[in-house]
Parts: sequence; structure tokens; C-alpha cells
Amino acid sequence: MDSPQIMILTVLVGTVALFLWGRWRHDMVAMASLLVCVVLGLVPTDAAFVGFGHPAVITVACILILSSALQQSGAVDTLTRTVLPQSAGPFITLAALSLLAALLSAFMNNVGALALLMPVALQIANKQGVPPGKILMPLAFGSILGGMTTLIGTPPNLIVSGFRAGLTGDGFSMFDYSPVGLAIALSGLAFVIIFGRFLVPARERAGAEGFETGSYLTEARITEGSKSVGMLLRDLNTELEKSDAQVIGLIRHERRIPAPSPYRELHQNDILLIEAEPESLASVLSALDLTLEAEWRSAEAERKAQEALEAQKEAQKEAQKEAKKEPGKETAKAQKANNAEKKVDLPDDVKADSKSTAKTDRKNDGSDQDAEHKKALQSDDVSLIEVVVLPNAAFIGRSAADIRIRSRFGINLLALSRQGQRSMTRLRTMKMQAGDVLLMQGSPAAIGEFGSRMGCAPLAERSLHLADKSQAFRASAIMGIAILLAAFGILPAAISFALGVLAAMLLGVVSPRTLYDAVDWPVVVLLAALIPVANAMESTGSADLIARFLLETIAQGNAVIAVGLILVVTMTLSDFMNNAATAAVMCPIAIGSAAQLGASSDPFLMAVAIGASCAFLTPIGHQNNTLILGPGGFRFGDYWKLGLPIEFIVVAVGVPMLLWVWPL
Repeated sequence: MDSPQIMILTVLVGTVALFLWGRWRHDMVAMASLLVCVVLGLVPTDAAFVGFGHPAVITVACILILSSALQQSGAVDTLTRTVLPQSAGPFITLAALSLLAALLSAFMNNVGALALLMPVALQIANKQGVPPGKILMPLAFGSILGGMTTLIGTPPNLIVSGFRAGLTGDGFSMFDYSPVGLAIALSGLAFVIIFGRFLVPARERAGAEGFETGSYLTEARITEGSKSVGMLLRDLNTELEKSDAQVIGLIRHERRIPAPSPYRELHQNDILLIEAEPESLASVLSALDLTLEAEWRSAEAERKAQEALEAQKEAQKEAQKEAKKEPGKETAKAQKANNAEKKVDLPDDVKADSKSTAKTDRKNDGSDQDAEHKKALQSDDVSLIEVVVLPNAAFIGRSAADIRIRSRFGINLLALSRQGQRSMTRLRTMKMQAGDVLLMQGSPAAIGEFGSRMGCAPLAERSLHLADKSQAFRASAIMGIAILLAAFGILPAAISFALGVLAAMLLGVVSPRTLYDAVDWPVVVLLAALIPVANAMESTGSADLIARFLLETIAQGNAVIAVGLILVVTMTLSDFMNNAATAAVMCPIAIGSAAQLGASSDPFLMAVAIGASCAFLTPIGHQNNTLILGPGGFRFGDYWKLGLPIEFIVVAVGVPMLLWVWPL
């Protein structure tokens, strides 16, 4: 190996290791990998950012926008209610849901398809007394299987097509993936529908109200006059056990006590970190005379804001009196009035709420207090709604305090459920992760606005979004025309779907103001950064080096075994790292393997496309697996029980189909 090969392989190993570690976001790792390659001279400086103009990247962004248009217009909601049986048994319902998820995922973003169908699935599970995970996992796997059947079904297919275009001058067309993809998808769906209910662990007792999200971590404050003041923690825990709850932490004077002594006496303003089931929260709070921390902070913010306002008014009156006697002192009194509200000794986020309230009070001459948000919180329409944090949501890595959830949206975060983990972090400062289930308090409209802006999906049946049937028709027609233009080769896919986005904007289907909110920017950056790195693997001969090693040591020069090997290696990597990143890493190796064997590159590239889409063993392999983790009550090790047989089916069906449809 020469120096460039050693350097690019070192970068590749480091990149894959960071992807598997998962501490940093995939787009950060990809960009770091690109910049290291530029610094080392492996990627020319003038070619560092050519990936951002790559057709695959443009197509992915456009597909996400058009998918969002289908969702927001209500077109998918209409299809869902038309296709799904209203009164059928668990087997028929599961089959219909899984097939619909696969169909939608073939032509739109599969995360969006799952997010739309998940509330329907949860409602059906509740009606039929079935643990939600029994429906959610087959639904998620069905959406993943459906994505491999078309060019636009999943980003790896677009990436593979881009590498083929770079090699031969012509990428794969819209339905080139369909013969192999459909055979695998139908085989996998048949297995999921028939055997899924037996292999998916039941994480909730049948017949339970609602759905199981695991225990919530909730903060409750001991307020003045509470019966809990003076109690020993041991006695309080005895009372909590009656509601199947427990105290797992104590916060006193903003200092966390992770494992408090059972003989510690409780004081006023102590904050208890309580682990409880959703259904028992109310009884826990009422039995011990506790107050939810979020509600206390809301009330305290309003009280302090009112005090500040009254103090300011009093100071202004004094200033006016002094002005009549000694006009020169008016400025000092006025300054005192302006500073009155600054004497509030509260945490930063509560101060922000107080300032927001006081500011609105002054503007309205004291007649309304923080009109919109107070109305939202005190309205008779206040609800408790559970939402799940979607993959790549704007909320990920941020806390309720970071985004000022109350002052911006008029809602409270009451509790959080995170499967398999217990955190001692304060609820308001806890950094969100994909799959977290949040219990929100506020008006449905306010929570809906929060969800759409911050990337959270409600875990309840939603009302139909269809405000105008013509909008749904336009969105469907635009997507259909764009697909036809790309499918028949009239226009390249990137141009076809870009025209679709422009048409959607001109016809008012997509608001220009919210256009870019629909784009999954971390995925776009990931793809754009890794494309030059993959090109460096080819130009340095490193891809051929890896391919030669795999062929000589494992495949023994057998092309059939080599295709199967590429499929298995890609599928294994995809179970632990982002599927788009997996495709970008494996495509040069697949091309190198074909060149070493003197075979066509098409079956090898198609093996990469299939393998990158088949992540069924872990909750981190695919975004849809992460999305059902909390609502299904799953654990990390629950996925392989259904996922491993599906991966065997993928290999058993995929390899013969690849060799038949795409001969060596």
C-alpha cells in the first residue's frame, strides 16, 4: 500500500468507528471525514463541496419536500382512511397496515409514512386489545421493505444510482429496483404478516388503556402546606408503592441527590424525581399533595411577572408624585420602575417566561397577561397529549429550557419516557433523543404547532388535515407527474423532482416560508460530504484493495459468493450505522469487486442498495426502528427476534433474483 491508500483507509476506519460509536451526529462525522481528506490532500480543495450539487443530493431534498406536501395536504390521510378496514381482526388489520406502509414508502419518505400511520396503528391496537408493539414493529419493517422497490424509495437507492452514473454515464431508472426489490419486499412482508405477532415481544398487557410507553420520569415539587413536608423519604416511598411509583432522585436548592437516604426528611420546595406509569401520575400527585414542577414554574412565572408589574406601577406613581415636587427626580424614579422586574430570583427559563408575560402586560396596559400563551394554558381546551420525538427532529440535543417551550409555545413538558435509560438530569434541562415520548400539557393547537416546528409526532388519532380537497389533488398530481417524467427518462430524476417542487410552490401546495423545514438537512449534509470521500477511495485505489482482500480471502474468486458477500457486509453495517453512509462507503468497494472479477457492476451495486435498506436487527440501524422504540415499549434486544429471519429471507431471495435480473 502507498501513502494515499494508508491515509484514506485510516480515515475510512475512523469514520466507520465514529458512526458505530454514535456519540456525534452522522452529518458531523461525515463533514469531519471530508475536511480531513482535504487537509491530507486526498480530495482537491476545488472538489471538496461538489457533493452538494450531486444529483442524488438534490433528488433527496426534493423528494422530502414533495413527501411533506402529500402529508400536509391530507392526501395520505385520505388514502389511509380509504384503504384501511374499519372493522377487521388483528391479522387483516396488520396485513393492510403493513402493505399500505410499503406502498407509501415506495414513493415518499418512509419516516414520514410511518409517522402518519403510527397514530392509526396505536388506535387500532387499543381497540383490539393488542400490545402496540405487535403492530408497530411489522409496520416499521413494512415501510423499510417498501422503500427498496423504487429509485426514490430511500436515499441509498439514489446514491447507488449516482455511482453507476459516474461509472457508466447512466444511472438506474425509476423502476430498475422493482424486480428484485418487489420479490424481497413481498417475501419479507408475508413473513412479517404471518409470523410477526409471534416473534414481536409483548411489552404491554393486553386490554390496557391507551398504550405502554414505559415509566415516566416526572418532577414534582413539595409546596407550602403540603402533607409531604416533614415526611421521611422512606414513608413517602411506602405511599408511592401503592401506585407502583418510586422516588429515584431528590433536588434540593438546585443540587441533585441521586440516591437519597430513605431517612432523609423532606422539606418545602424539595423537588422529587418520580418514576411512575402514565396512568398513576394523577393519583401519585393527589395522594401526597405534590405539584408538578412544570405547573409550579408556570404559576410562579405569572406571579413574579404580576409582582414586577405592580412594583413598576407603584414606582411610576411615586415618580409622578416626586415630579410634581421636584421634576429633576423623575428620571431616577422612572429608572427604579424599569428595574423593578429585574429583582426576580428565578431560574433563567422562568425569568424568560416572566419577562414575556410582563412585557405583554405593559403593552396591553395591564389588561391581558401574556394573552395568547396564558389563554392556551388556562383554556378549557387544555389537554394532556403524548408525542414522540422523530429522528433528526429540531428538538434532538436540546432541552425544554433551551427552546423556552412555555413562553414560545404556551405548553408545559410534564414528563418524559426514555426506554432502557434512567437519567438524573433535570426534566427541563434534559437533552432530547429520537424516540423519547413526552407528556405535554396545553391546547391541542399549541401542541400541534410545537410538534410541526420541533419534529414531534402525536401518539393519538389525529383529525384529518384535509382543509381543501383541491390541495390534496394537486399534491398527488405533482408527485405523480414527477415520477412519470423520471420513470420514462423524459427528464433526469433531479430535474423532474425539482420541477415538482417549483410547481408545488407556484400552486400554493407548499408554502415558501416552510419549504426548507421539510428537508432533512443532516441527511443532505451527510450525502454531500461522503460523496467526495468515496471518490477518493476510488482514485487512490483503496476500494480495489479492499475488494481484492474480500475476494481472495472469503469469496475465493467466485462471483456468486462475491455478490452475496457484498450484500451481507452492507446489511451488517447498515444495522449499526446510517444507511446512506453505508451505501456511500460500500459502493466503491462493490465497483472494485466487479472490476477484479471482470464482471458487470450492476448486480454488485444492486446488492449494496438492498443491503443498505435492510436494517432490522437494532433500533439504531434505521430511523423507523428508532421511532417505534418508545411507543412500542421495546428494548434494544427486541428487534433481532423478527429482524434476523427477515435478513435471512433477504439473502435467500435477493441473491438469486440479483443474478437472474442483473446477470454477471
